Amino acid sequence: MAEVKGVVSDGRLLLLGSGDNVLVARQRIAAGEAVLIEGLRAVMAVDLPIGHKLARRAITSGEKIIKYGAPIGVATQAIASGEHVHVHNVRSDYTPTYHLTAEQESGT
Repeated sequence: MAEVKGVVSDGRLLLLGSGDNVLVARQRIAAGEAVLIEGLRAVMAVDLPIGHKLARRAITSGEKIIKYGAPIGVATQAIASGEHVHVHNVRSDYTPTYHLTAEQESGT
């Protein structure tokens, strides 16, 4: 377990900046496994690949996604604490949306 501002969190998750609203998976976490996010238990609904993001807390639709202390995108829907944060619920500030849509449709 990792210590985050006096609160125990799962050691498989990495907080990159104190103001971030996402955590990053340090290893693959399978669907059905429980994670501890700042003292709260969440069960993964889907597999979380290494390097992917997980909501540190509830994120509202339209809210900026903060990673490394910087905005990287905008939530396109409400994201629950412990939920996978990725292209299905975030519009990137850096990658054009049409590019992401084409990749999702082609399965790449």
